[in-house]
Amino acid sequence: MRLLLSTIGSRGEAQPVTALAVQLKELGNDVRVVAPPDFEDLVTGNGIGFTPVGPVLRTVTAVQPKPEDLGRLAEESVREQFRVVSQAAQGADVLVAGGALQHATRSVAESVGARYVYASFCANTLPSPHHAPPAMLGRVPVNGTPEENLAQWEQHRQLFAASREVLNAERAKLGLDPVDDVRDHIFGDAPWLAADPVLGPWPGPGELVQTGAWLIDDQRPLAPELDAFLAGGEPPIYFGLGSMRGAQDAAHHAIAAARELGRRVVLQQGWAGLRLADDAPDCIAIGEVNQQALFRRVAVVVHHGGAGTTTTAAAAGTPQVVLPHMYDQYYWGSQVERLNIGRSAAAVTTEVLAKALQLHEEAAEVGTQVRTDGAKVAAERLQRIAGVNRAN
Repeated sequence: MRLLLSTIGSRGEAQPVTALAVQLKELGNDVRVVAPPDFEDLVTGNGIGFTPVGPVLRTVTAVQPKPEDLGRLAEESVREQFRVVSQAAQGADVLVAGGALQHATRSVAESVGARYVYASFCANTLPSPHHAPPAMLGRVPVNGTPEENLAQWEQHRQLFAASREVLNAERAKLGLDPVDDVRDHIFGDAPWLAADPVLGPWPGPGELVQTGAWLIDDQRPLAPELDAFLAGGEPPIYFGLGSMRGAQDAAHHAIAAARELGRRVVLQQGWAGLRLADDAPDCIAIGEVNQQALFRRVAVVVHHGGAGTTTTAAAAGTPQVVLPHMYDQYYWGSQVERLNIGRSAAAVTTEVLAKALQLHEEAAEVGTQVRTDGAKVAAERLQRIAGVNRAN
């Protein structure tokens, strides 16, 4: 059976989509991933067919677009999605949209007669009276009463309305009727939640399919230099911002705070190109790394609050400090606080690090409860869906 998995997000969406693709391939399916060009090596390195969509994110996110350009860029993204996904989806039995702003995938599924599944990687990206929407366009909603939360979700719905015209124009080219509610069209009637039920449970209303987080079983060894550094003293503090464009001084402040506590630092450079302030032997800068292996050997994980990094740190049983920048990251910071496995903060201070260092017992306990089979659960369910679709 043939399945197409699509995302236009950063590594926090491309990596779980790839994890699902790997599990689907192991079940004997023909699988292809559509994702930004940045993640070709990630996808093909796991033996999965790859089709690029859109520009290189690492280059695009380095420049802050002008407000007047946002509408044009959004329209270009929708048209590009329709062009690429339409070509890649021929013969597919199931199309899966992984993450936000997947304007084309459901429409293309309709046009080729395939089943459609929308998967979210965080509970607060799906409407509920029990939480506020994720941060978008610089707005950071705050949880309130159910009525207040629903009012915020209505505002969230309106953010999608700007793309209705271009979406319907592309649907017309496929011979499809127009849609009125863009957001609910994308989410579909039965969205999935690819998040760990302990770390990010669905609060309701109603039930949905919560598979657990989609994680790649990363078997890559740590670089010899990093392995030697880790073995050369007490577990260090890890600091990394993933695909966020963090300021250099954020890393320098984190290193200073760690040093005040007598701790060494592993600094992941990430898309921000973070650099060490000096060449002292108590710090090491690294690039791409097996986080699953690394996080088990550090004292605290300081990060931006992406779904994947939060889950990997939690599964490692290591306390964390979340420095949220955008979208769902504020939610993950609140969940870390709720479970008392770390802290959420605007910046790294000695006090914040000291509090996180005291939470090893709590983090270790939660680590034993985090599921690592979410991608397999989702793959097996999709296999059944694909079989039903083919039979019909």
